[in-house]
Amino acid sequence: MTNSRRDFIKAGLIGAAAATTGLPESASAGPEHSQPEALNILILGGTGFIGPHMVREALRRGHSVTLFNRGRTNSALFPDIETIKGDRNNGLDGLKGRTWDAVIDNSGYVPRHVQDSARLLAASSSHYLFISTVSVYNDFSKDLDENSPLASIDDETIEEVTGESYGALKALCEQKAAAEYAADDYTVIRPTYIAGPGDHTDRFSYWPIRTRKGGEMLWPGRPSDLIQIVDVRDLANFTIDCLDRKIAGVYNAVNSAGPYTAGKLLEDSQAITATQVEPLWASEEFAYEQGLVASGSFPTWHPGGGALAGGGLFGATASVEAGCHYRAPRETIRDLLAWWDTLGEERQGKLRAGLSAEREAEVIAAWKAANE
Repeated sequence: MTNSRRDFIKAGLIGAAAATTGLPESASAGPEHSQPEALNILILGGTGFIGPHMVREALRRGHSVTLFNRGRTNSALFPDIETIKGDRNNGLDGLKGRTWDAVIDNSGYVPRHVQDSARLLAASSSHYLFISTVSVYNDFSKDLDENSPLASIDDETIEEVTGESYGALKALCEQKAAAEYAADDYTVIRPTYIAGPGDHTDRFSYWPIRTRKGGEMLWPGRPSDLIQIVDVRDLANFTIDCLDRKIAGVYNAVNSAGPYTAGKLLEDSQAITATQVEPLWASEEFAYEQGLVASGSFPTWHPGGGALAGGGLFGATASVEAGCHYRAPRETIRDLLAWWDTLGEERQGKLRAGLSAEREAEVIAAWKAANE
């Protein structure tokens, strides 16, 4: 796979668990579950974007939670929960001599780090759940399910996480953890673009936030192009389900391919924001010419054909059959905007994904010139 192809996929998905959250206390609440046996859960990370949702869902179900992290991100988020301070890079001593029923690893990006933690915890925990990514696949030109070939890396000692190395390193992380646990004790969840309250990336958020401004708005490709996301709360709920029910195996965490499209995203965003938008649909050729594909200026979108088409065609059958529930995107949009409105002006002042107002105006001018 060329650098541009892999960068486009990987750069859009990388880093989902590594930034601040500020989400409200109730944002993670999911559907009611039958009372499970109380578990003692260790979460490697736990204070970025996805971690707090998992912590709150576990606590809501009556489990106890211990966090392991460096204490650098949202260190005051859970003052009533034990946090073992340490570092995945040769700093695991705080985990020695302790036991847990289950481990959630949502901060593993370097294979050596994952191998070290899994090897240490294999004797002191009965279930290891690794949060991976759909970026682990090798060929994004076609439909992809959990059995599709994975990316590989020639030099397995590389530890620098980039758009080019990200997917292959995560695939290797999966393998390192699998080597330490029996198949019945090991779970891998591969989410696609994660959306919802607390999102620090603004990848999905860009679309409803920009829609709310109204007016002429540049949209990628065609209204029929597929969009796949996972609400962070659905990811958290399924993660804890896997621990409660000891669900092992590998699962893509994505809304089902097909029903959701760019046109539906526009329709839902307009319905929630009650604004009028004049969509200008930029062809794939125009998007490539303007550098909008390589730059990731159209987040969560993948061209409908060619080498990147599979980015919207990940299979969700396995996770659905295992009990994962994917909520309607309108709920995600509504709750996302409600959370967004609680943030300060500085955070709201500059979206971290999508087109800036200035860049969008430039591209719209070019689009109009090309379509006269």
